[in-house]
Amino acid sequence: MYAPRDESEVPAEPENAGSNAAARVTRLAPSPTGALHLGNAFSFLIAWGLARRDGWGVTLRIEDLDTPRVKPGAIEQTIDLLSWLGLDWDEGPSLQSDDLSAYEEAMRRLAGAGVVYPCALTRSEIESASSAPQEGGGETVFPRALRPELGARAFEDTGGNWRFAVPDEPVGFTDELLGPQRVALPETIGDFVVWTKRGQPSYQLAVVVDDHRQGVTDVVRGNDLLDSGARQLALARALGLDWAPRFWHTPLVRGTDGLRLAKRHGDTRLATWRGDGLDPRRVIGLCACWAGVLDEPEPISAASFRDGLEPSRIPTDDVIFDERALRWLTRG
Repeated sequence: MYAPRDESEVPAEPENAGSNAAARVTRLAPSPTGALHLGNAFSFLIAWGLARRDGWGVTLRIEDLDTPRVKPGAIEQTIDLLSWLGLDWDEGPSLQSDDLSAYEEAMRRLAGAGVVYPCALTRSEIESASSAPQEGGGETVFPRALRPELGARAFEDTGGNWRFAVPDEPVGFTDELLGPQRVALPETIGDFVVWTKRGQPSYQLAVVVDDHRQGVTDVVRGNDLLDSGARQLALARALGLDWAPRFWHTPLVRGTDGLRLAKRHGDTRLATWRGDGLDPRRVIGLCACWAGVLDEPEPISAASFRDGLEPSRIPTDDVIFDERALRWLTRG
């Protein structure tokens, strides 16, 4: 399932791309639990464009650990749609579900260090003890009062959740697009789940393990995951990993109601548009306008998107998919 490069589409190595540039790697990490939509295309185009513009490596990782929600054929369709957009990669695709041993080893290290613990509390029990739900995120802050006494222990997958004891001190990093960030995890989320009752790692732990072992130096993703940067850096430090990537948190695509693009805004699935015969260059052209590549949308290739992408022109505000954009996209 490897997507070979079209050498005519691959830029020459930039003049300033020495050994440090060559060592940089980003990833495309779609989840097959939902169909790829316009918002996904926008984020992946920026990640791929930054990489191919400056000579980074690109790895494709399918984040399929939420196995009950992965529909048959979804992984193959995801890979096919990325290729339809004109994106390619150097390594992968790899599936997280193929081998859980690295995640289990990480849990053993965290348990031995005394920074994780089993937690059988239900969501309602946590909510009743907390007065601070996380704004817009659907998560509830886990109160420190519910944390048991910490200490080294053996990790056992007994069919329940395990939580990570977040550090008291704030976690700081500088986002390449949004600037300095400082997150007090006890206040924003509290002790969060790192191993689930399904017998699998949570997103937060899996991302740290995978990004580290795949040599990812640049994490490019939507700004709804901005606070995850702090969680993941805290986990990496607790694991003793030499991993502190550059974060690039890109704008989200929202509907006219200000909410993140979803089914309520109509069918924005790439598979639907491809099935209707839409030229993928129109999708790329609209995303290019949003990313500061174009002043007005026009059909362009992924290579043209790459060549025109300037990090300083990527907006920090979220973008709106409105009726005018839909008309341009689908009607020409």
